[in-house]
Amino acid sequence: MSHDQQLYLSIRNARLIIFARGVSDFGAFLNMVALSTYVYWLSQSVVFVSIFLACRVTGGIVASLFGIPFFRRFAGRGTLAGLDLARALLLTPLLLLIPAHQLSLLPFIAFGIGLCNSLFAIGLNSQLPTWVALEQRVDTNAWITSAAATGAVFGSLLSGLLIATGGFEAVFAVNIGTYVIAACLVMPLRALYSVTVATHRGLSAEWRALTRGLRGAPVLAAMLLISMLDTLGSAAHNVGWPVLSQYISPDTAKTVMGYLLAVWACGKFIGARIASALLKGRGTPGMERLFMFGVALMSSGFILTFQQTELWLALLLVVWAGLGDGLSEVALVSRAQSEPDSLRLPLFSLLVLIQMVGFGVGMLVVGPFYVTWTPAQVIVLFHGLPLTALGVMTVWLGCAAYRGRPDASGSPPTR
Repeated sequence: MSHDQQLYLSIRNARLIIFARGVSDFGAFLNMVALSTYVYWLSQSVVFVSIFLACRVTGGIVASLFGIPFFRRFAGRGTLAGLDLARALLLTPLLLLIPAHQLSLLPFIAFGIGLCNSLFAIGLNSQLPTWVALEQRVDTNAWITSAAATGAVFGSLLSGLLIATGGFEAVFAVNIGTYVIAACLVMPLRALYSVTVATHRGLSAEWRALTRGLRGAPVLAAMLLISMLDTLGSAAHNVGWPVLSQYISPDTAKTVMGYLLAVWACGKFIGARIASALLKGRGTPGMERLFMFGVALMSSGFILTFQQTELWLALLLVVWAGLGDGLSEVALVSRAQSEPDSLRLPLFSLLVLIQMVGFGVGMLVVGPFYVTWTPAQVIVLFHGLPLTALGVMTVWLGCAAYRGRPDASGSPPTR
């Protein structure tokens, strides 16, 4: 195959992946909103909703733990398409069974969907270098982030409209359709670039190899730590959206929340496009610096957004947060994909584990703070954590760079 043909197929693969991820994330957010509402409608119990969400997060955690042996053995487009079809099948009982028989199944459905969502993300991100050329990888990651942000907003907004017009059955039917479409988009993918296929050495050996790899890349390890703290901030602002909306406009709180989420997603879309332009031709140091800048922008943006009681000011500042979100996500994924083939799969499994555990713990921890604190105070605390870690990391990198410089006379520094 000529280089031009390979490049053409790489562009085709990238487009298929972007559309598949956009449709898949649209479906994921559609069912997250609809299923949570449906569970409460069926059970009339907040406790049952909490159990349902906990099962979903648990599925994601399990996926991150056995994703390594799973994709070492079942790599390729067929597995990803199968995960989409599995998500469609998991929702089918909600169309076939009467509501009285569905309640006991819903925790298992939540677990299965959480499992498949996380496995799909791990498999797609870790295998992307086999389908997309190196020079197109950053741009593809940027479009994936943009597609995910767009899917999140449209999934969240349309779920309410579909429930109002066609009932929950209409949402579940559309949701099943999105997963089938995503599977159809994944199937034409063609492997173009060979990678060293690592045999599975056992879970403990895989994690030990990853630990050794991260010791050799301390900045990447610090990025993962900041990402973990950032998930606590994400949990805080996700819990806080309804509270902030109530502060801004008690009579139209739901509409205000929709505006805030939509504008945040627009900012994330723009941030991902800017990241693509800034990272073109840059190596790993450029990705690391952009990640740090993006996190600083995102956390400070959320802190400032939650200080506002005027809608126009909150909308202006939430764009700031969205820009940072887009920049940091593209930079982090692109940086992780630059690691050797043997480390890439465990690295993305660890990323999902960090996100699932951090977000799950964060949702449990931040709730009590909103009882006694204002939203502004809660967000300062939880988004202050990644900002603090970022400050420590910046000082540490500055000191490391200073120690590595020759002194004024041109001699190496004394150790």
